[in-house]
Amino acid sequence: MPPDVELAEAAIVEHYPRLVRLAYLVLPPALGRNRRVLTAHSLAQRALPRGRRGSGTEAAAAAAVQGGVPGQRGTPGADSGYAYVRLRVLRAALEAGIPLTFRALPRRAQLPPLLPQVWGLRLFPRSGGAEELALDQWLATLDGPGRAACVLRALERLPEPEVLRVLTEAGVTNPAAAVAESGDPANDSLFASPEFDPCVLQARPTDLLRRRRFTRAALAAAAALAVCGALLALPGGGWGADGAAAPPYALNAAAEQALDPGKLVRVAPAAWRTSSRTGFSTWPARGNRTDDAELLRRALAVWARPGRAVVASATPGTPPGPPMGPPQLLFAGTVDQAVVVLLYDGLRVVRYAEPRTGTSVAALDFARTDAASAESATALVLSRVDGNVRYLTAPWVTGAGLRDLLKPGEAPAVLKLGQDGITPPVASPAPAGNCTGWNALALTGGGATRLVTDLGELTPARLTSGAPGAERDVAEGAELGDWSRIACLLPSVRSHGVRSVNAWTYAKQPLPEGDGTATWLCTRAETWAGTEDRVQAQFLAPGAPLAAQAAKAEGSPACGAREPRVLAGVLWKSKAGQWYVLAAGSAQFASLSVSGGGVNGAANGNRLAVKAPEGAQVELAGKLTDGTKAGVLR
Repeated sequence: MPPDVELAEAAIVEHYPRLVRLAYLVLPPALGRNRRVLTAHSLAQRALPRGRRGSGTEAAAAAAVQGGVPGQRGTPGADSGYAYVRLRVLRAALEAGIPLTFRALPRRAQLPPLLPQVWGLRLFPRSGGAEELALDQWLATLDGPGRAACVLRALERLPEPEVLRVLTEAGVTNPAAAVAESGDPANDSLFASPEFDPCVLQARPTDLLRRRRFTRAALAAAAALAVCGALLALPGGGWGADGAAAPPYALNAAAEQALDPGKLVRVAPAAWRTSSRTGFSTWPARGNRTDDAELLRRALAVWARPGRAVVASATPGTPPGPPMGPPQLLFAGTVDQAVVVLLYDGLRVVRYAEPRTGTSVAALDFARTDAASAESATALVLSRVDGNVRYLTAPWVTGAGLRDLLKPGEAPAVLKLGQDGITPPVASPAPAGNCTGWNALALTGGGATRLVTDLGELTPARLTSGAPGAERDVAEGAELGDWSRIACLLPSVRSHGVRSVNAWTYAKQPLPEGDGTATWLCTRAETWAGTEDRVQAQFLAPGAPLAAQAAKAEGSPACGAREPRVLAGVLWKSKAGQWYVLAAGSAQFASLSVSGGGVNGAANGNRLAVKAPEGAQVELAGKLTDGTKAGVLR
C-alpha cells in the first residue's frame, strides 16, 4: 500500500540527490547526457504518489507510533517512504529503456519529459577521470536491469537478497541474471563520483545564431529544430564515419565546437622568427597530409569522444578531456607504419595515431605543455617502433646529434633531419636494470645546443646543469662527466610528466683517511604540472662508475629556485674498512650535526664526517647561516 503522500514527499525532498543519481545511472546512455539529466530529475519528481495530504489526526497518530517524536533523518529506511519512491523511480527508469514500437502505446517514461526543461542551455555532469570514463563505457554495455543491479548494490548498499527483491518488485523478469551481470564490486566507490551526479551540473549554450533566427517560433518547435539543425550543420553533413570515435551521445557541447577541420589553427611557417614568444604556439603545420580533411576530422572526433577501441594515455597532471575550441595543427602525415596527427590547444599537445590501413582502432596520447618556451619546446615524439623513437623537431632546430650520456668523451653522432624536421629513428634509453647506455638528442638552434632525452612521454625532457635559478645547457666536459654517472637514475622519473632535469654539484667533500674527494649532486626533475617535482641527492665516490642515491623527495621545493638548498648524508666505508657518516649541505648551511645509533658529532661548515658502526641509523640536522634550523631532504 502506498505511504501517506506527505511521507513520500518528505522522502523525495530529503533524498532527492540520491534518487536523481539512481535514475541517471539506470537510464540508457543512448539518450545522451543532457536528456538523461533532465529525465532523471523528471522521474524523481514524478515519484510522488497521487492522493491528498494526510490530516493532522493521521500525522499525530504516525508520530505517536514513533514515541511522539519525528523519526531520525538521514539514513533512508523502508518505513520512511524512501523505499516506495525509490521503487517508483527505478521502475520508471527501466521503462525508459524499452524501445518504442508501433504495437503498443508509449509509456510516459519512454517520452521526453515535459518538465523540467531548460531553454538555451545544455546541462551535463562534471567530467571525471579515466576510471570514471571506463566505468561509464562499461555501464553502456549492460542492459537496464544490469545497471539497476549495480546501482542498488553500489549506491544503496543493499545485500544481494534485497537487490533481488527490489528488482522483482520493479518488474524485472530475471533478477538473478541482472545481479550476475552487475560485475565486480571493487569499483563501487566510483558510483559516488561527480561524473554521475546530475545535481552538480555544467552548462553550455546551444546554437546562439539558430536561436536568434527562430525566436518567433513556438518553444517546442524551436527546440526540435535546434537539435536537428545542429546535427545537420556539423562538417560532412552529420556525424558521418568518425573511425574509432564513440557514438555522438558521448559528446558534450564544448567539444562540438571543435570538430570542424576547416577551423583548425594553422601558423605561418616563419611566424616563430618574429613572434615575441617562442613555443609550440609558433610551430607551423607540417607533414604530407595536412590537407586531408577526413583524417583531421577523425582525429578531432576521437579526441572529443574516444570510443572503446581507442588506447588513451595521459601524463600525470594532464586533463584528458576534449578541446574547448579549435586547436592548432602541428603535424599530419604518415610516419613508419602509422598515420599521425599532432594537435595543440594551448595547454596540451595531443597525438592521434591510426594504422595506415583501417580506422577502427586508434591511439590517443595527452601531454601537458603549457608555458612552453624555446628551451622546452624543441621536439615531440612522432612514433615508437621496436624500441626506436622518431621525433619532430622545432622549426628553429637546424641540426641534431645523438649522444650516449654514459660516454661523455665521445662526440655526438650526426643525425640528418628530414624535410619537415623529422629525425631518423633513434634507440630509446634502456629500461631500468639494463643501463648499458643512455641516449640523448643534442639539438642545435637559436644559438644554443640543448640536450633532451626520452622519458617515455610525448615531450622529451631537457637536461641542464647549474645552481637553482641559474640552470644552463649541458655543454662542458665536467658537466657531461657528472651526467654520465647519474644518467642511470633517470628511470625513477620516467612517465611522470617531466619537463626538465637539472643536475647541480652543491658540495665537494675530502674523504677521511685520504681516500680522495667525493662529489655531492642534487638532481631535480621538474614536471609540467609543477606539483609533483622529484628531487634526489646523489653521492659520487671517487672511482665509482655510478652515483649512489643518498635521499629523495616528491613535491619538495628543495634544490629549486624557491628553496635553493639541500642536505643529505650516507654511510660510507673507507678503504681501510672503517665506516663513517658523511653529510654535506649546500652553501647556505653554517653547521651540521648527527645523533642516534651510537653516533654523536658536529661540524662547522657544510660538511661532516663522523665514525659510525656499520648499519647505524642516525639523524642529521643543520643550521643555516641566518640561524634557522633545516633538516635533510625527505
